[in-house]
Amino acid sequence: MSPRSTSPAGAPGGPARERVAGVAAMLGSGLSNQTGAAIGSLAFPVLGPLGVVAVRQYVAALVLLAVGRPQLRAYTWAQWRPMLLLAVVFGTMNLSLYSAIDRIGLGLAVTLEFLGPLTVALAAVRRRVDACCAVIAAGGVVVLMRPQPSADYLGMGLGLLAAACWAAYILLNRTVGRRVPGAQGSAVAAGVSALMFLPVGLVVVLRQPPTLAAVGCAVVAGLLSSAVPYLSDLFTLRRVPAQAFGLFMSVNPVLAALVGWIGLGQRLGLTEWASIGAIVAANSLSMLTRR
Repeated sequence: MSPRSTSPAGAPGGPARERVAGVAAMLGSGLSNQTGAAIGSLAFPVLGPLGVVAVRQYVAALVLLAVGRPQLRAYTWAQWRPMLLLAVVFGTMNLSLYSAIDRIGLGLAVTLEFLGPLTVALAAVRRRVDACCAVIAAGGVVVLMRPQPSADYLGMGLGLLAAACWAAYILLNRTVGRRVPGAQGSAVAAGVSALMFLPVGLVVVLRQPPTLAAVGCAVVAGLLSSAVPYLSDLFTLRRVPAQAFGLFMSVNPVLAALVGWIGLGQRLGLTEWASIGAIVAANSLSMLTRR
């Protein structure tokens, strides 16, 4: 008999099955994240981006606090400082992204936001190919933001603010991960961010009583865009290499454009698709050529 690979439990083809499960989880996470954002945008007419983000922060806090179970009394100021900064960045990132979605659509907003992790990835290495990738991505952004009568520069600016926040989120997460064990740091940041948005939720409710459908859309957005991706990433990173995970992350702008087109009727022109393709290609090329 020819030898067969087995998983720890003795099932044949364990490693291959683990990889397939990881890829399926990545695809599900990406679709869940963008679908959640699309569903959340349906509540904009009633709650506005601010109200939807507030509900999303509450849902994220409940999930992460249940998973992380932080020990609040045990932290020092050196641990609290990056967690508080992460809370501010977390809330600002979601608010700027959802405000951008409200103005320029899901696909373009997520594409601009994706520049954040792409910039962090390209800045971490010093290779000629990464310089070429940066030029390609910059070209895509220039084309996206080209002057035209219908251009919404405020929406694009909000998308770039979301990108800067995502880059800061990555760097702060590294610091929090070194100083706070497990998922406790992310849980504390999510909890503090939710507390910051409590007055926002109160103002939204008093200004315009929300409908059950709008609140339901916002809660679903929180679950699909926060809870599911977070738990899925924990599952995925144990089964696929970090390089493959980073490469698959570049598919998110494409998924966002497709979900916006199919679910919300937000059609993009050939120029916008070319810009999205350039930014995705820049990240893919950088990841594929990295050891």
